[in-house]
Amino acid sequence: MATRESDPLISFHFAIDIQGKIAGYFTECSGLGSEHEIIEHKVVDAKGREVIQKIPGRMKWQDITLKRGITKEMDVWVWRKEVEDGNVEGARRNGSIVMFDQSLKEVARWNFERGWPTKVTGPSLQSDSNAFGVEEMTITHEGLIRVK
Repeated sequence: MATRESDPLISFHFAIDIQGKIAGYFTECSGLGSEHEIIEHKVVDAKGREVIQKIPGRMKWQDITLKRGITKEMDVWVWRKEVEDGNVEGARRNGSIVMFDQSLKEVARWNFERGWPTKVTGPSLQSDSNAFGVEEMTITHEGLIRVK
């Protein structure tokens, strides 16, 4: 029977730090990954059979999507406004998504480069609902690496 060296990490407690400009906790995070485009190369082998070779093409990173309960903080909206005003280059930031264990010790970290917010949305409002409002931010970037 195989044994593991540690328990799987629990993913409910994480934060973001974007060069000190935006820092805080979010309730949901997705898009921490990369993939290659696939190039299909059709060749004929030595026996005359058609074969499709699949080789890696360009690498691309997924957009990071974050959600949190809406607060009085305007940080994500101010950052997005930089892009809306045409200052995309000035809005680019390096940042980190950090996961913590139950004792608030850092257990995992993903760093991204030259990220900027492509989308920010506010809560869906309903007068007959008891749910808290959620705001969402999508960040596109030019590289992501898990460093811890």
